Amino acid sequence: MLNTEATPAKSKKGTWLRALLELFSAIVFVLAIRWALIEPYAIPSGSMIPTLLIHDHILVNKFAYGLRMPFQKNYLARWSVPKRGEIIVFRSIDNNEIYLVKRVIGLPGDSIDISETGTLSINGKAVEEVVIQSTQELDEFRDYRWIRERLEEGVKFSTLKDDATLAARGPFKVGAGEIFMMGDNRENSSDSRVWGPVPLENVLGRASLIWLSCEETLRDASRLCNPTTIRWKRMFQSL
Repeated sequence: MLNTEATPAKSKKGTWLRALLELFSAIVFVLAIRWALIEPYAIPSGSMIPTLLIHDHILVNKFAYGLRMPFQKNYLARWSVPKRGEIIVFRSIDNNEIYLVKRVIGLPGDSIDISETGTLSINGKAVEEVVIQSTQELDEFRDYRWIRERLEEGVKFSTLKDDATLAARGPFKVGAGEIFMMGDNRENSSDSRVWGPVPLENVLGRASLIWLSCEETLRDASRLCNPTTIRWKRMFQSL
């Protein structure tokens, strides 16, 4: 026997309320991840060439050193500090709204010096250097000296140096609660040699991965990669 009783209509108000709650929950979830765990960052300049190129898109591990209070510099809990050789994203000393990316060279208590030939010294000891060949990808920098530096901690990375502009710099003293930052593109980087050591409280997180890279961005959306210029070989490179 068929049931001829009318089925109650679903409340449109309840449906919209549920949809709004789901949307709100999704937004809160994404914001929580960006606040505490991982945040994307696009490289705007060539100061970290050859390690990072313009329009490289990286992921920043904000959980690497601790858990911050939302929208503040203070930590709820801290379990680590930046190590020499790590690539860090941090707030500019001059403007908290501007984020920069450089490599940690000096730690609290260090003395940093750079000779007339561009050799980096930490606490009076010259960093090991090996001359390397430039890559096809960065042929525009073929007139630069390509150097592989090796820190005492075992971290190896490439730098670019231009003999025409090298000059003696330092010594620079790194105070307590500070780190000394330098770009790998040594003669084309405004860094701690210009504006001094960075307070640890300005550190946003550690650069961990290149997840996207392209030669050009879209004309009407400067933050989005032009899909026809993607650098496929740089995808998912760890830093």
